Amino acid sequence: MSQDKKTDWVAIVLAAGQGTRMKSPLPKVLHVIAGRPLVAYPLEAAFDAGVQRCVAVVGHGREQVESALEERFASRVSTAVQTEQRGTGHAVQCAMESAALADFEGNVVILYGDCPLIPTESVRALMDGLRAGGPDLAMLTSTLDQPHGYGRILRDGEGRVCAIREQRDCSADEAAVKEVNPGLYAVRAPFLRSAIASLRDDNAQGELYLTDVVAQAASAGGVVDIPWDMADLRGVNDRYELAVCAEERRQRIAAQLARSGVAVRDLRTLYVDADCEVAPGAVIEPQVHLRGRCVVEAGARIDVGAVLTDVTVRAGAEVLPYTVATESVIGEEATVGPFTHLRPQTDLGRKAKVGNFSETKKTIVGEGSKVNHLSYVGDGVIGKNVNIGAGTIFCNYDGVRKHTTTLEDNVFIGSDSQLVAPVTVGAGAYVASGTTVTRDVPPDALAVARTKQQNKEGYAAHFRARAKASRGPTDGT
Repeated sequence: MSQDKKTDWVAIVLAAGQGTRMKSPLPKVLHVIAGRPLVAYPLEAAFDAGVQRCVAVVGHGREQVESALEERFASRVSTAVQTEQRGTGHAVQCAMESAALADFEGNVVILYGDCPLIPTESVRALMDGLRAGGPDLAMLTSTLDQPHGYGRILRDGEGRVCAIREQRDCSADEAAVKEVNPGLYAVRAPFLRSAIASLRDDNAQGELYLTDVVAQAASAGGVVDIPWDMADLRGVNDRYELAVCAEERRQRIAAQLARSGVAVRDLRTLYVDADCEVAPGAVIEPQVHLRGRCVVEAGARIDVGAVLTDVTVRAGAEVLPYTVATESVIGEEATVGPFTHLRPQTDLGRKAKVGNFSETKKTIVGEGSKVNHLSYVGDGVIGKNVNIGAGTIFCNYDGVRKHTTTLEDNVFIGSDSQLVAPVTVGAGAYVASGTTVTRDVPPDALAVARTKQQNKEGYAAHFRARAKASRGPTDGT
C-alpha cells in the first residue's frame, strides 16, 4: 500500500446510543443546537481538521440518524451499525469491520456524536500528536475539580499515562484522581484493529471498553497525552446539558460575528444558527433570531426582534422590528416591516417595500414596488414601481386551488381593494379604492367596482333617537 494511503485520516464518530436521559423518542445525537443536530458538530470539526472520510456508528433510531447524515453530508459520511449496545469498544469494532474501513491502514480519529462544542483545533491537535515513528495512540486529557462520572487517567511512577479506569471500576484512590478522559483519540488503524480484537468484558458494566485500548498502547510503546479544556469537550446527556451547550455555542457564534466585523449590538440576546452567514459590515440589533441558513450581506440591517429562517438579506436592505420571514429573499436596499410576515417564496426586488402588518406568500415584488400596510399578497407577480394601498387582498384560494395575481409595471392599487385571482392588471392601470377586481384590467385603464353611495339627509339624528328609545330607562351609570 502506498505511503499516501497509510497517512490517510478517517474519523469514527460514535452515535449509536439511545440517550434515555433526554426523555425523548428522538435519538440523542439528532437533538438540535444552533440549527444543527449534535452529531454534525464533531463531524464538521473532523472534516475541517483535514479528515478525508467519516464513519458514524449508528444504532438506536438508525434510519433517522442515517437520513440526517445523508441530508447534510451525502457520501462524505458512511455508517456502521451497532445492533447490540455492548460498549464503546464494541462500537469501534463495528466501525473497523464495516466495508468502509475493512482494509484501511491509515490513521483514525475517534470522536463522540454528542459533543457539540468540540473545536477543530482539538481534532487537529490529536492528529498532530500521532507523529510518524511515535506511539500508536494520542489522546486528550482534562482536569476537573468534580470528576465524578468520567474515566480517570492513571499514570506510572514516571508520569506517563498507563491506563484509564472507568468510574464504576475505580478503587477509592483512583476515584480521587482529578485528571479525566474526555474520550477522544487518534490511533493508527493496524494497532487499533489488533487492540480492539482482544478487548474483554470483565468489568462492572459487562461491556467492551474502548478505554482498555489505552493500556495496550502504553505497554506497546507509550501514549501521547494532550491536555485540553473540558469546556470544549463536554458531552450532552440530558436536556439541561443540551441547554447549557446551546448557550455556549450561541455565545461563541455571536462573538465570532462581532470579531469578524459584524455590528452586533447585544451579544447577550443574539441567536444565530451555525449555518447562517453574516458578512462584515452588517448590523444586527438586539433580540434578533437568524435560523437555518440565512445569508445577510454587508450593509444590511436587521432590527430588534426580527426572526428570519432561511432568508437572504441583500446589501443595504433594512429589516425593521418584529419582522418574521421564512425562505425568502429581501433585495438590495429593500425595506421590510415593522410587524411584517414574509412567508416562503417571497422575493423582494431592489428598493421594494413591504410595510406594517402586511403578509406575503409565494410572491415576487419588483424593483421599487410597495406593499405599504395591512395587506395580504399571496401567489403574486408584481412588476416594477407598483403601489399597493392599505388593506389590499390578493384572493388567491378558491377552496381547491391557488391562483396567481399579476400586476404589471407602474400599476396603482387603491386601498381596500380585492383582486380575485386568477387576474392580471395591465401596465400603468389604476384600480380605484374599494374595488373588487374579478376580470383582467387592460393597460392604462381605470377599474372601478363599487356599489352606488346613497346619502339620507337627517337620518343620523333619527337613528340616534330610535336607538336611545330602544334602550329604555337607565340608572344613569
